[in-house]
Amino acid sequence: MNKKRIVITGMGLVSCFGSDVDTFYQHLLQGKSGVGPIENFSCEGMTTRFAASVQGFDPAPYVDKKQIRRLDPYALYTIVAGKRAIEDAKLTGEAYEKLNKKKCGVIVGSGMGGMKVFFEGSETILNKGFNRITPFFVPYIITNIGGALLAMDSGFMGPNYSISTACATGNYSIINAANHIRLGHADVMIAGGSEDALLELGVAGFIACKALSRRNDEPQKASRPWDKNRDGFVMGTGAGVLVLESLEHALERGAHIYAEYLGGGISCDAHHITDPRIDGEGVALSIENALEDAGITKDRVNYINAHATSTPAGDMAEYKAVENVFGSMKNIKMNSTKSMIGHCLGAAGGIEAIATIKAIESGKIHPTINLEEPEEGVEQDSIPTVATEHKIDVALSNSFGFGGHNASIALAPYND
Repeated sequence: MNKKRIVITGMGLVSCFGSDVDTFYQHLLQGKSGVGPIENFSCEGMTTRFAASVQGFDPAPYVDKKQIRRLDPYALYTIVAGKRAIEDAKLTGEAYEKLNKKKCGVIVGSGMGGMKVFFEGSETILNKGFNRITPFFVPYIITNIGGALLAMDSGFMGPNYSISTACATGNYSIINAANHIRLGHADVMIAGGSEDALLELGVAGFIACKALSRRNDEPQKASRPWDKNRDGFVMGTGAGVLVLESLEHALERGAHIYAEYLGGGISCDAHHITDPRIDGEGVALSIENALEDAGITKDRVNYINAHATSTPAGDMAEYKAVENVFGSMKNIKMNSTKSMIGHCLGAAGGIEAIATIKAIESGKIHPTINLEEPEEGVEQDSIPTVATEHKIDVALSNSFGFGGHNASIALAPYND
């Protein structure tokens, strides 16, 4: 079956390197770390006291003052990243007026949703009583409210829902958005993920399941994918959002095209609530499904933006899966954006899709920092530790989440 071609025409993000996409990628190319001490609450006594927190975030140009006070950070990130992506796609002014809003939709998911609103609401009930809870409590903790509010502001009446598949959320959202365009449900979709679990409850929860690095003396060296001395991931926060359009719609309005979405694949490990399958079979299946959906042969893939969180089990499970699918890493370059921005959980797929698209656009892939002593079996040449020029034919971006959820997307330069 001939599938409708889909392209990316806009990008928006909120990150530890700010909210400008070009600046964000320049920091990645320079090998900078966005990790530092946690400053928004006291974490004295906690075994992990650092994270990659959002910096330079100002929602004021995009959200009114009342909403800024009321909304959970994840929802604010969704709205700001979404509106910046719409602006980047030049879907403003006359172009906006020409849009068929009934054929424009939003799928921006979150793994955790409104954790800050939930936490503060729980404190209110415990300390002040049930009758002091805000009427916004329920609407502002649910994972779909960010995308819903973005639609209210933009007037987009097409498909709108959230997906919550833990750290695979962003990629699941992009895949589903693309499928809505392929099926003719929409011409334009805003898709990605948003997350801010950086509060006492979130950090304590990840400490409890022994997922976080404890390298408090050297936080910028804590995220070290594929390195023998890694001891867990670093929490990150933010949002990454894409504008996807049918090629026909993009060409008709003369849009700038950053890259083409070729396809996506999902799978489930069906194994454990937090640990990956050591043999990487579920990961391999998601990659193979993405290649099949894209209608391409595996020899065309020459770049992978890996999930690679810096956990002892996860990094090598993914590496083995990649080897099992492709046989050799000889022609493939692979890196980990998380080595610099930490693990942004439900936002990871969206943010890393942007990093992948910038690699396609610039012909340069960023380094994986802190890889000083690679695990046995890891081919050092396949994982650059400095920015490297690389002409990408087809790129994969992988995201995997608690519960065994796996998602891979295939992106490529646009060729008419």
